[in-house]
Amino acid sequence: MTVLRTGEGAGTTVLLAHGAGAAMDTPFMTGIAGALAAEGLRVVRFEFAYMAARRSGGSRRPPPKVHLLEDEFREAIAALDCDGPLIIGGKSMGGRVASLIAGDLHAPGQVQGLLCLGYPFHPTGKPETLRTAHLENMACPTLICQGTRDPFGTQAEVAGYVLAEQITVHWLNDGDHDFKPRKRVTGLTQEDHLKEAARVAAHWAQAL
Repeated sequence: MTVLRTGEGAGTTVLLAHGAGAAMDTPFMTGIAGALAAEGLRVVRFEFAYMAARRSGGSRRPPPKVHLLEDEFREAIAALDCDGPLIIGGKSMGGRVASLIAGDLHAPGQVQGLLCLGYPFHPTGKPETLRTAHLENMACPTLICQGTRDPFGTQAEVAGYVLAEQITVHWLNDGDHDFKPRKRVTGLTQEDHLKEAARVAAHWAQAL
């Protein structure tokens, strides 16, 4: 298993998985890891096997069935050296996979929270195909950081969804799926939104 660690200390650890088509060391993943670490969180990133295989010359295969990714996420948690509170999550697909196991792991106290960075509420261009059924009764405290114009779930679309009370959605003004705003519209940059998301996540984590 390929792992990257950012930040030190024995406080809260955030275990993050990557999105469907991009590895764990993309500018987004590196940027959010650094921003979270600057807020005092210990960040661990890992790659699913299909993505790690690309580094050794493997084919650009699509992700396997989601239940296989759930098993890999559980393996990553089991292999993690973590003495303090643990928050799991990830970018897009990585956050979705974490959300599918968070409830089971929160009940016995293995996981304290779920952090989703650009949750894929539906496939792009298919707003009728929702991935929200398990979020309606989510028992694990959850923070979703989402751009207001994310094509996988805009602010207007998400306003109509039924989400559990344990879920908090923090909206990033004019952000897309990678939190990038239109600078000419907002005067903001992706880095600004990464720092904002990290700041909000750190405050949320402290309250768990």
